[in-house]
Amino acid sequence: MATALAQRFPPPEFTETGHQMPTLTGFPSRALAWDYVDVVVLFVALALAAWLVLRRRSRRGVIALSIFSLLYFGFWRKGCVCSIGSMQNITQALFDSAYAVPLTVLAFGVLPLVFALFFGRVFCAAVCPHGAFQDLMLLRPLHTPTWLEHGLRLLAYVYLGLAAIFAATGGGYIICQYDPFIALFRLSGSLTMILLGVGFLAASLFIGRPYCRFLCPYGVLLGLAAAVARWRPSITPSACTQCSRCEDFCPFNAINISTPKPAPLQPPSPMAQKIRLTVLLLLIPIFVGLGLWLGDAAGAALARKHRVVNLAERVHLETSGTVQGTTEASEAFHAAGTPQEKLFGEAHTLRERYVRAGRLGGIWVGLVVGIKLLTLGFRRKRERYETDAEHCLACARCFEFCPQDQKWKQILAQAPHPVHAADATK
Repeated sequence: MATALAQRFPPPEFTETGHQMPTLTGFPSRALAWDYVDVVVLFVALALAAWLVLRRRSRRGVIALSIFSLLYFGFWRKGCVCSIGSMQNITQALFDSAYAVPLTVLAFGVLPLVFALFFGRVFCAAVCPHGAFQDLMLLRPLHTPTWLEHGLRLLAYVYLGLAAIFAATGGGYIICQYDPFIALFRLSGSLTMILLGVGFLAASLFIGRPYCRFLCPYGVLLGLAAAVARWRPSITPSACTQCSRCEDFCPFNAINISTPKPAPLQPPSPMAQKIRLTVLLLLIPIFVGLGLWLGDAAGAALARKHRVVNLAERVHLETSGTVQGTTEASEAFHAAGTPQEKLFGEAHTLRERYVRAGRLGGIWVGLVVGIKLLTLGFRRKRERYETDAEHCLACARCFEFCPQDQKWKQILAQAPHPVHAADATK
């Protein structure tokens, strides 16, 4: 599309002045056909990841696909188009009717979510270059304490709310701006982002995918979709011997352990459970109200960072005599001859949009914190070890270390007729 526009509207020729067009310093635009090739590759990679995890239950296959995704979507594609950042484009389109999302960007944002609804987080398994980079760096995983795990996971929800606020109000795409891996994929960028990316990779040597688990906003959406998935990674249900190897070797704390029999502690009485449930339910609207209040204040503060709102406040201070002198921005505004009423009206609209988005973000965070406390307050009894559908990244490590899973694979390898492992465990 860009090539066609360049042919239709060619740049002017400065023959008389001898002016030469400057060379491009960024990445040249690619043909639209290549964008659709990226979508096809994404779809094929997602389908292959689902097959490797759910059908083949192959850790080696997941590693091979991770290497391909890292090379293709990461270093060759330079991290764009990115499913993680595409959610900002979609959010802006929902709040700004004048903005249209390109079909390829929409596909990158929706396809992984659709697959998560049916097959779990197979995008995280081996398709996302960010996750693949961290997973391939993991050498000696250390278990994160449970209390710290739950606390750090809330950061991703907060980051999701902030990213939605900035995208909805036109304040920028902070996920792309502060992506710690883009600078590594492009082998260029600010020193701060390069050091941040290197820091995440260094942490990935001992902590399983720290960015994916504790900061990735797109992972929040994938987790919510995977929680209701019809088919998702599971431990051999009918052959589980409670050996706990899956829990020991899962670097993401994504295994829900079975409830010991008998329970080590006396279970609370029904009346105590009702009181606890009532208290936790009452805390939810309190957290939502607190989030609304904080979001309102945060929205107003963030609005002042917008150049139009900042300029309007400066012009107002200058015209009212509160401050002396002018700035470069205010001088340019006065020189342009734009009516102040137009500037103030635009700033007022932006400020209201920021405050409204801040309130929604605050409500979102308060609701997440309240629901998190509610889920932690009640632990469902389990008869066997199970994968946590929301937080399982489908890395297939539990398949590799499960002795029962390996035994079934040996049986299937010796079978005269092909039988699927999932059918053998039924």
